Amino acid sequence: MTTITRRVAVLSLLVLLLTACQEQQAPQRQMSAPAVTVVTLKEQVVTLSRELPGRTNAYVVAEVRPQVTGIVKDRLFTEGSLVEAGQALYQLDDATYRADYNSAKAVLARADAAVEIARFNAERAEQLIKTNAISEQELNNTRATLKQAQADVGVARAQVASAEVKLDYARITSPIDGRIGKSTVTKGALVTANQDSPLATVQQLDPIYVDLTRSASELLQLRRELSSGAARSTEGIPVTIILEDGTRYAHEGELAFSDVAVDPMTGSYALRVVVPNPDGLLMPGMYVRAIVSNAVLEHGLLVPQKAITRDSKGKASAMVVTSEGTVEQRAVQVSRTVGDQWLVEGGLSAGERVITEGLQKVRPGAPVQAQEAGSMAQGADDGPAAAANAQEQ
Repeated sequence: MTTITRRVAVLSLLVLLLTACQEQQAPQRQMSAPAVTVVTLKEQVVTLSRELPGRTNAYVVAEVRPQVTGIVKDRLFTEGSLVEAGQALYQLDDATYRADYNSAKAVLARADAAVEIARFNAERAEQLIKTNAISEQELNNTRATLKQAQADVGVARAQVASAEVKLDYARITSPIDGRIGKSTVTKGALVTANQDSPLATVQQLDPIYVDLTRSASELLQLRRELSSGAARSTEGIPVTIILEDGTRYAHEGELAFSDVAVDPMTGSYALRVVVPNPDGLLMPGMYVRAIVSNAVLEHGLLVPQKAITRDSKGKASAMVVTSEGTVEQRAVQVSRTVGDQWLVEGGLSAGERVITEGLQKVRPGAPVQAQEAGSMAQGADDGPAAAANAQEQ
């Protein structure tokens, strides 16, 4: 075999070896495409809600004050107990007021007797005038005396009523049903009419108010969404109460009203929720949180938070797997979170596959092997009408 022939044979062998290596490396490169987990976006009904801080306040508060001056003779209730409207709470020394009442009754009795005398004289004068036994002037005088006596009876009755009211005020009663707090006075203390400090405070705690504050800017955004038709109102949806220790309160509340004015110092306005409190668990002044529904989006689009990244300027983006199996970086617009997901306002559409796991292994334009997330695959049968009743942060 000549040298040329040997060289040709060697070259042919090298070509065959190179071709075989390339054929082996091709599937290896295909196998080297990284595996990523994706979520296929679906339109769904999303209930937007907001967790707001608040404080509990009594439904009705009545401060018990004396309406007459006197010495406290007895305290007739147990501090911290439930009392009923009209129940006696304090008894003042009423000897003076009882004496005034009895005196007024005596004056009334005397006035009644004077009326009887005046009426008798008037009737007698009516008979005497027929025989000209008395003058017309005397008749008129007896009639006037009768009217004056009747007027005196009216004055005396008013005095009796006034004395009776003061006598009743000496027995101080509860104006409402509720739970009474501690007493600020003891037996033997002097109290005065309409004094500044209350003797005790009665509070009605079932139901109870929860007062919340909310940003006015959120209200403007909500009204824009409602007016545009992108969302519908959530009137009638109950309000969930979260206690200070993080547990959910057993009873749901109802939104009573929204304030019509914004606090210029904080830029927020007040909301009031009425919450049943049959067990007395909620007490005035407690810190709670309330999950208040804002609106319902009929065609909401949610994407997991871990699928969204931000650059140094704060701009959000997501990695999307195209129909060709390659990665595309997409700028997205998100403004609020719903549970552990972002609410998409632009940049993504239903049916697109967003990478949630394996982001560190991919780059734009690179091929990937996409696998649907297990949690989303299980929920796929729910369809686009599945509601995302999650909390908006």
